[in-house]
Amino acid sequence: MYSCIILEKGPVVKMRYKKRTDFGDGMRQVYFEIKKVFGGTRSRMALLLLMLLMGVTFYFAMSVEYVNEEGETEAGFGAVQKLRAAQKEWSGDLDVEKIGQVIAENRRINETPEGRSEQLKESNIAYGWKQGIAEIRNLLNCSYAEGFREYDYYRADSLSEAEAGSFYHNRIRLLEEWLAGEARDQYSGAEKAYLTGQYESLETPFYYDYRKGWTQLFEYAPTVVMITMLFLGYLVAGIFSNEFAWRADAVFFASCHGRDRAVSAKVWAGVGIVTGIYWIVMLFYSTVVLGYLGADGWNCPVQTEFGDWKCFYHLTVWQKYLLIVIGGYIGCLFMAGLCMLVSARTKSAVLAVMVPFVLIFLPSFLGNLESAAVNKILGLLPDRLLQVGAALGYFDLYTVGGRVIGAVPILLVVYGILAVAVLPVVYRCYVRS
Repeated sequence: MYSCIILEKGPVVKMRYKKRTDFGDGMRQVYFEIKKVFGGTRSRMALLLLMLLMGVTFYFAMSVEYVNEEGETEAGFGAVQKLRAAQKEWSGDLDVEKIGQVIAENRRINETPEGRSEQLKESNIAYGWKQGIAEIRNLLNCSYAEGFREYDYYRADSLSEAEAGSFYHNRIRLLEEWLAGEARDQYSGAEKAYLTGQYESLETPFYYDYRKGWTQLFEYAPTVVMITMLFLGYLVAGIFSNEFAWRADAVFFASCHGRDRAVSAKVWAGVGIVTGIYWIVMLFYSTVVLGYLGADGWNCPVQTEFGDWKCFYHLTVWQKYLLIVIGGYIGCLFMAGLCMLVSARTKSAVLAVMVPFVLIFLPSFLGNLESAAVNKILGLLPDRLLQVGAALGYFDLYTVGGRVIGAVPILLVVYGILAVAVLPVVYRCYVRS
């Protein structure tokens, strides 16, 4: 498209043609739509509330305590450094020798006067001595448990060095016993073989290192993602319905390119808002938490963490982090797309803003139903993308093309496609309004 500008210089009239790019016009329209969203007082207040909630979440994520030699609890950056130093002493391969050393150290502390004492302060002193081996001790409690789904905090206290050799074998044995007993009707033969194969093929011994930063990051990541999604839903809910609420729809659709470029700008404005806010929040959260607590242990298997001991996926800590942030983005983009679709279809921001609440909280109510079919459905709902870290610990299995696969890869692929596919649907729906 070209615009004509007439310039007069003396008696001669000269004409200069200035080329206008569609891309430049499109970007300006997208910027205008984003500016409309954040121009309102309510949107600005929502952003301030989001920052406040993020600040509170960051505070809890960075809260780490250390018990000193006097049995007193310390907090702050100094406590983080002391805990890191204590656990770094035990970093390395968790082989039979290392497991035996941990068992011996745990028994030595238990046999001290402080370890035997029932006085709170002396008991705290003994607990402080165990902080260096605390995470490995938790793994011992998991490995030597009576059952696959059982946990006894004091199980490690009754172990001897001679039992160190069965540390990794116990993990497989407990799974097989669970599949043959309590879970015998929950999985098919192929699914049971898949789980057992995943356990047996996991490379051992595990490499262990201090990883408190990642532990805290993963624990509060679902909270950060869900809160962000709720606010994103509020922000994009009015992008399409506001024209009708302001009674400006007649002017909007009657304007030049009102039914093509202008609508497209609204769609891309929604994508831009979701992308910008999500990645700013997540990258800032990751930087703050890992910068404060440390990023050590990024190359450890996820199974070195107490909560991931039973995980059947072969992942390192760093790979788990990538799945969490990518899954969260896909989930936010998909839910925001549904918000925009409801907004465009119903012309109501109120109905649109309810979408993320329903998708996030409804599964928690359906989860109370004891049904294998319901559990299969719940495993593929979009709320799992907002908490991929937790989903990695669920034994949700599906057979696709004769191949058994976990739920997480399916979620990433299916909703990645749907998140992109919903955008042209939003466009067509609003164009036909």
